Amino acid sequence: MPPLDDAEEIRTRWSEVSGGIDAANAYQRRFDELVEQGFDIHGEARFVSTLRPPPARVLDAGCGTGRIATELTRLGYDVVGVDADPAMIEVARERDAYTRFVWADLATLELVSQSFDVVLLAGNVVPYLADGTLVQVLRRCRAHLQSDGLLVAGFSLAGHQPDNAAAITAEEYERAAFAAGLSLVRRYGTWERAPFDPRGEYLLALHRLT
Repeated sequence: MPPLDDAEEIRTRWSEVSGGIDAANAYQRRFDELVEQGFDIHGEARFVSTLRPPPARVLDAGCGTGRIATELTRLGYDVVGVDADPAMIEVARERDAYTRFVWADLATLELVSQSFDVVLLAGNVVPYLADGTLVQVLRRCRAHLQSDGLLVAGFSLAGHQPDNAAAITAEEYERAAFAAGLSLVRRYGTWERAPFDPRGEYLLALHRLT
C-alpha cells in the first residue's frame, strides 16, 4: 500500500465532499466537542456489544476517523477499521495505536485469510458509496464474514440522506443484500432498537449468510 500522503484517490460519493486532512481533523473535532459537552457518541459500539461479546472480531467497514473502531477496541474487541479516505485513515492512526486501520476500497476489499464475527457499515457509509457498487461492496463484506457472522448496516433513508449521498430506500438495500447472498435477520429504526418504520428516516439492518 502506498504512503497515505501519496495515495491515489478512491472515487466515491464521499470523496466528492471529503476535503482532505483538514476536513478529516474537523470531522473528528465535532465528535470530540460532543463528548466534552456530555453527549453519548457510542450507540453503535454498544449495539455491537449486544450481538457478540468481546473478544469477537469486528470489521468496521467505512471506519472514518475510527470513532467506533476505537471504542470497540477499548471494550476488548479485535477490530480492523477500513476506509477509502486516506485522510480519515491518517487521523484514525494518529489517534489510536491499538486498532489496525487499513486504507482500501470496500468494493474490492480483500483482507487475506481474515474473517469476522461482525462486519459493520455505520455512519452513512452505504449512501456515500460510489454509484453502482452497493452489491459488490456487500459481496466483499459477505466474503469477510464467519459462517455465523452478522453484517450490520445503519444509514439515513431516501429523503433524509445528507448532502451528496445517494437516496437509498430500505427495499433497494434489501434487494442488494439478497443479490450479495445475504438473508435478513432483523431491522430497526435506530441503534437503540426502536421499531423500523418504512416511512421513517433511518434503517438499521442485520443480515447473515444465506
